[in-house]
Amino acid sequence: MSDWLISMEGTAAGHHLAMVLALFAALLHAVFGAIQKGRHDPWLTRGAVDVWLVVLAAPFALFVVPWPEPHMWPLFAGAVVIHVIYKVFQAQAYSKGAYTVVYPVVRGTGPLFAVIGAYLIFGEVFTLIQWLGVAVLLAGIFGLAVYNLVFLIIDRDTLPVALGLAVMTGLLVAFYTTYDAYAIRSTANPFTFLAWFFMFEGMTMPWVAAWRWRRMPVRPDLRPLATRGLIGAVVALMSFGSIMLATRLDKVGEAAVLRETSVVFAALIGWLVLHETVGPRRIALMVLIALGAVIVEMGG
Repeated sequence: MSDWLISMEGTAAGHHLAMVLALFAALLHAVFGAIQKGRHDPWLTRGAVDVWLVVLAAPFALFVVPWPEPHMWPLFAGAVVIHVIYKVFQAQAYSKGAYTVVYPVVRGTGPLFAVIGAYLIFGEVFTLIQWLGVAVLLAGIFGLAVYNLVFLIIDRDTLPVALGLAVMTGLLVAFYTTYDAYAIRSTANPFTFLAWFFMFEGMTMPWVAAWRWRRMPVRPDLRPLATRGLIGAVVALMSFGSIMLATRLDKVGEAAVLRETSVVFAALIGWLVLHETVGPRRIALMVLIALGAVIVEMGG
């Protein structure tokens, strides 16, 4: 399968597959955000997810995919550090603010800086029409965040802190998207990067989650937490794997922008599953986000 994927790099078929993978990653990323924001403490959920990431990724890393080239080990180390910082900020943001407030800000900050990073590192250039699409998409995302900031009545006391954390998390999203795209392009087999990355990254947060669980006055039952962690790990593997393969097949900037349609999926999940309020104005802003992504894709 890896040979087939590599053969599609830079082709029209590879471009179309990258688009599908980026949109699939958007849907799954919204699902993952809802899983982490659910009824369990987000730190515990993240730890449970990471335990399962190690369990699921280790057999592939050790026995299935080719061994990483020597130059990949420093890249793995850098990726793990970046993702640990990102997860800390993300968990803090979800702890302080409502999902439909935090998530749009996180996802809105990321694509603009990811496009800039793709230009600086990979020499990717957007057309004027694509930049218009980015502007439309960002207008919808940040419009959604401003609307939530003005009208949402829950978590008002912690909302400014939550928004600040969300902006920092979005910057880290752009950083890891560009960095990981460079890393996955640096190895002959893209699945080597994915398997080893998930195994290494999954070793970090379980220790934090275990420490936090022991200090809780009322400790939640581990069985439902483990179940949620398994579901989250499968979603994370598919979501992150999809967007990384998309960046290997085609432009990093386009994949990053298309992934931010996850805000639309997130709002629907927040409404249907988490029972958060979604009115006609926010629906209009979500349509604006989707329109921006379409403009970016059609303007390429």
